[in-house]
Amino acid sequence: MAQATELRQVHQQQSTGASQPSELFGRSIVNFSLVIWALIVIFPMIWLAYSSFKTDQEIFFQPWALPASLQWNNFERAWVEVHIGQYFINSMKVVIPGVALTLAVSAMAAYVLARFRFPGNRIIFYLFLAGLLFPIFMALVPLFFLARDLGLLNTFQGLILVYVAYSLPFTIFFLTGFFKTLPSELHEAALIDGANEYQVFFRVMLPLAQPGLVTMGIFNFLGQWNQFILPLVLMSDRDSYVLPQGLSFMLHQQYYQNDWSALFAAVTIIMIPTLTVYIIFQNRIQKGVTVGALKG
Repeated sequence: MAQATELRQVHQQQSTGASQPSELFGRSIVNFSLVIWALIVIFPMIWLAYSSFKTDQEIFFQPWALPASLQWNNFERAWVEVHIGQYFINSMKVVIPGVALTLAVSAMAAYVLARFRFPGNRIIFYLFLAGLLFPIFMALVPLFFLARDLGLLNTFQGLILVYVAYSLPFTIFFLTGFFKTLPSELHEAALIDGANEYQVFFRVMLPLAQPGLVTMGIFNFLGQWNQFILPLVLMSDRDSYVLPQGLSFMLHQQYYQNDWSALFAAVTIIMIPTLTVYIIFQNRIQKGVTVGALKG
């Protein structure tokens, strides 16, 4: 028995020693690939950032060189003269209420679909899920006429409602799986203590679902902040443009005005909020996605 045990240990050590070089090689390949991919993604943003401090001549004739002097007036022209500041405020007026309303409606709907069994539960869930399969381009024309008939064209309220409807399917799908992971014992204990269903949801389940809510809040913020096709159809008044619209309008103007340094500065201004949000909350995103993926 002792000899057999020793032979097994020797065999395990040999197999482990043989597998280590292959594992190290595989990890090296993966790490090298990730480094290359990171450089491919990060370099354009770095180039855009330092190019926003250049003059137009430096952008065209010295595209890879650092700016000779920092041109802070590029940002001033982009913010004031090109109205990026106004478009920025318009985006905040739409995105902040849109994300808040999306999370409120989705959390309540997902909680009911995840924790209660009633006739039609799965039908309602799959109807929301079907919204993920419906191309937004097919809804643009009827959406335009619906918004016009309701008097919601060129209004922030109409765009907020459209953003909410656009964001609901995926948010409900994700939060439904997240609420299923919460322990049922807490729900039952709260009911025994005399709490009603509303108190259980708002005081017990909703705080526990904070990682999922934060994750969906970030995803919806990024999606609504960068949304272009919906405001392009619903917001034709230039004073009501949101940032992606304003940037597109500014790009077309540059063919005649040739103020490319201000355009680079405007793109940098638009990029800063999304990068800031992701850098601050990246750990919460990973945690929320991991927990929410446990059950579907």
